[in-house]
Amino acid sequence: MYTFISFISDEEGASMAEYALLLGLITVAIATVVTAFGAKLGTVVTNATTVLN
Repeated sequence: MYTFISFISDEEGASMAEYALLLGLITVAIATVVTAFGAKLGTVVTNATTVLN
């Protein structure tokens, strides 16, 4: 019983959950930006390559 109570009151697991949530939100934000600006960024890179050649 003591092990169960100490497991519930342990705050280290909560920190891990918060970091996982934060990582998930960052991943969604990056995916959204890449989806929104991916084609434009590809055009910019193509134009830069053409100019440099």
